[in-house]
Amino acid sequence: MTGTAPVCIVTGGAAGIGRACAEYFAARGYRAVVADVDGAAAEAVAAAIAAATGGQVLGLACDVAGEADCRRVAEAALGNWGRIDVLVGNAGVQTGGRLIDASEADWEQLVGVNLRGLANSCRAVLPAMIARHDGRIVLVSSSSALRSPPGMAIYDMTKAGVIGLVHSLAVDHGGDGVRVNAVCPGATLTDHHIRAAAARGQTVADLRARTTGYGLLGRVAEPSEIAAAIHFLASDAASFVTGATLVVDGGYTIKG
Repeated sequence: MTGTAPVCIVTGGAAGIGRACAEYFAARGYRAVVADVDGAAAEAVAAAIAAATGGQVLGLACDVAGEADCRRVAEAALGNWGRIDVLVGNAGVQTGGRLIDASEADWEQLVGVNLRGLANSCRAVLPAMIARHDGRIVLVSSSSALRSPPGMAIYDMTKAGVIGLVHSLAVDHGGDGVRVNAVCPGATLTDHHIRAAAARGQTVADLRARTTGYGLLGRVAEPSEIAAAIHFLASDAASFVTGATLVVDGGYTIKG
């Protein structure tokens, strides 16, 4: 089924910033694909967003570390709706540790998902965007790509690599009508952090209290605030923006 409504694919879309992006885009008339390594969660989130917005939302299992999975998601979007307008490359994993302590498994997981996974996602959608001479890709990096906390060596490296990927794609495909940008979120109150706090016996209120004073605004971000920045870069309001990195961290990289 084709149509004029734009289509957005969100990887890592079943929770946190990814879910907020799927909700944000769907509420603004996008048909959305929620792609996540947890296929059951992706389907549940897609159903909830469709019920809330009345829009068309598809939930699919996708391990971005596998190129075939990324192609399958792109093919599903094209098969259902005939177009791909936006990719939000959000899927990522976070594992701490100094470089000297990193295991081979750490390398494989972090590079496979955070860097190669985003590259796989881009490779899957670019042919359709190039064919239409129109596309927008927003990749989620991190404030840690710009200001490293201790003990996050490989994670920080992969997130810095995302910015390099954005630069290369913007250079290679600007002439194809494809804009490519990065967002660097600071600390954000996501499901992951809420679950981890609950396991420690802490509430969301406890988390907010513990993060008071973060950055220049004195608090961490809500996922919807990151989603709004991503939507901006994907929108016509940013029609002359490509190869850019938008830092959305409440001033953390300035203040620390």
